[in-house]
Amino acid sequence: MDSATSTEWTFAAGMIPERSSGREPENTSRNVLCLLNATESDGCAEVMIFHEDREPVGPYRISLPAKRVRHVRINDLIDPQAVPYGVPYGLAITSDVRVAAQLVYVDTADGRFAVTALPGTPGR
Repeated sequence: MDSATSTEWTFAAGMIPERSSGREPENTSRNVLCLLNATESDGCAEVMIFHEDREPVGPYRISLPAKRVRHVRINDLIDPQAVPYGVPYGLAITSDVRVAAQLVYVDTADGRFAVTALPGTPGR
């Protein structure tokens, strides 16, 4: 499991679609950060959001219960600042336990679900 886990992850290509179709929240276009903590210890991750034309924002703190997966909508990261829709971003994750990380893109703009899942780039 160690080769698939790390305490640092980066994702260079994120963007929450501006448009959605259907009922909220299930049909809202979104990006979802998926973190798997397969360890015996509870942990915490800190997420920093990076933009093309402004300073980084964060950290956003995410609790990581032991032997659990967390799916966190980037759309829901609002403190210290909401992540804007339709604006490219990158993110960096640092956690105090080794986790596996993936970013899922869900676009419902045209009335159908387009879903893409991308693994992150591990640090150490």
